[in-house]
Amino acid sequence: MRNTFKTLLLALPLCVAALSANAADSAVGRWKTIDDKTGKVKSIVEITQAGNGTLSGKVVDILQSDKGPNPVCSDCSGTNKDKPVRGMTILWNLTSDGTASWSGGTILDPANGKTYKSKMKLQPGGTRLDVSGCVAFICRAQTWQRE
Repeated sequence: MRNTFKTLLLALPLCVAALSANAADSAVGRWKTIDDKTGKVKSIVEITQAGNGTLSGKVVDILQSDKGPNPVCSDCSGTNKDKPVRGMTILWNLTSDGTASWSGGTILDPANGKTYKSKMKLQPGGTRLDVSGCVAFICRAQTWQRE
């Protein structure tokens, strides 16, 4: 009994280390979006993983906006038209390639209402996420910081 307890006690830090290393390899979490033109933090996006393994991201807080503290997506179409940006899903259907990269998804830019093909890559250390959106061969990229 005593040996089992000692073994469990020694294994616990290893399990915690393995879990934290796994979290560093995941894009799941809260991210500060950094404007690619101004370099300023604009919002907080929370990325979650669905049961099928795809990632999606929702705006949970607006930190800076040209349209005030509670902007709406006035240039969006469909169900997002004139809806608040806070709470809006702006990133969806990203699938992992087996490493720290995801692709095949879509990203919405609430500032102009346009959607783009999206991909993401987690930088080593897990504190920065390269996010890009492309139409044909014209792309925009941002590096988000883990909150």
